[in-house]
Amino acid sequence: MQHFKSHLHDEAGTAALGAALARAILPGMAIYLHGDLGAGKTALTRALLHAAGHAGNVKSPTYTLSEPYSVQLEGRAVNVIHFDLYRMSSPEEFLDAGFREDFNGDNICIVEWPEKAGPVLPPPDLHVFLAVAGEGRDVELQASSALGLSCLQRLKFAPNM
Repeated sequence: MQHFKSHLHDEAGTAALGAALARAILPGMAIYLHGDLGAGKTALTRALLHAAGHAGNVKSPTYTLSEPYSVQLEGRAVNVIHFDLYRMSSPEEFLDAGFREDFNGDNICIVEWPEKAGPVLPPPDLHVFLAVAGEGRDVELQASSALGLSCLQRLKFAPNM
């Protein structure tokens, strides 16, 4: 499966997808979240982090640009770094902050507004597109690497009906 499409009827559906992704993601992944303001990018990330075992608050890193979290995936400690690049003024700002070094074989990097860093971002393993649709969200996941494809193959998610 190279892509997955679904309709999430409500916030519980977004949370369920986040939990399913927490069970399917792999160390070293770069996940790029696309969607307008209010599409559910931070809600999906919050659900993923809580399902992966983070017990504390998960806030949008709108002003800090990045927030690191340490979680356990299949018994292994993994850093998940949540980026929100909405307020970035140029791709060079991403480089100047040293964020590119976080994209390695160990961390999982989740990036909101990846288009703000454009050409300086490493290629993603998984694109997640979210769009408001009525009371819910339409979601599409697209693998763009072997790691992303492996994640989608591991994904066990039945949308809420």
